[in-house]
Amino acid sequence: PSTLDDQLRIRIKNSTQQQSLIGCDQGISPTQWQKSRYPKELQHKIEVIHEGVDTEIVKPDVGAWVQINGQRFSAGDEIVTYVARNLEPYRGFHTFMRMLPKLQAKRPNARVIIVGGDEVSYGKRLPEGQSYRQRYCAEVQDQVDWRKIHFVGKLPYMDYLKVLQVSAAHVYLTYPFVLSWSMLESMAAGCLLVASNTTPVQEVVEDGRNGLLVDFFDTERLATTIADALANPEKYASMRDQARQTIVEQYDLKTVCLPKMLAYLMQR
Repeated sequence: PSTLDDQLRIRIKNSTQQQSLIGCDQGISPTQWQKSRYPKELQHKIEVIHEGVDTEIVKPDVGAWVQINGQRFSAGDEIVTYVARNLEPYRGFHTFMRMLPKLQAKRPNARVIIVGGDEVSYGKRLPEGQSYRQRYCAEVQDQVDWRKIHFVGKLPYMDYLKVLQVSAAHVYLTYPFVLSWSMLESMAAGCLLVASNTTPVQEVVEDGRNGLLVDFFDTERLATTIADALANPEKYASMRDQARQTIVEQYDLKTVCLPKMLAYLMQR
């Protein structure tokens, strides 16, 4: 819950963007949802053009594999993936960690690969020397089998893509906030996306067609959804295909987003 001081501080921070938008000729937003958060009186100045995903690089690979701590994981294994620049509540890290005991009870052989650092990109920082990973690992300390949970930190881009390519179920959770590239890239890589039913996600994902949406706080439903995906991969094959098709048709860098951006700039 935010205090009055928090609300006023955020209002002052937002005022710098308002002044910039008043003074500029045109603004660009990557998503309709982000545009919708600006004052209605100024939205006419904002064009929606996403930066795009290079789907020639970000694509499925049935032969993909990764090696973590001497163990090899391949596409087709029971692998659950989670990616964030940093592991923090804005990206639902607390919900993900609280879900793990329930998931392991349902699918004890599942392996979980968690990509992300221990800094804070968004939201409130913890006291010096503390991280959200420490906090939420401690919360479930005695409830999970840590041998099957792999924190790999931040990865080089191509290694990160291989993690997506071996994923049997990719989890993406977010506050109503800027949509992560990693969600679009996971879809382009043909992941089965299990995501939070929050407004930024809803702009791209239609539940049951190109991904699965669950309530941000519902750890039981999240675990059940992932467990079913691991148990019945063939049931969700078409959903993976639809996920990639969505990105190719609407967010591809070379055929959609870059041409749109160039046309926009040339007409100015």
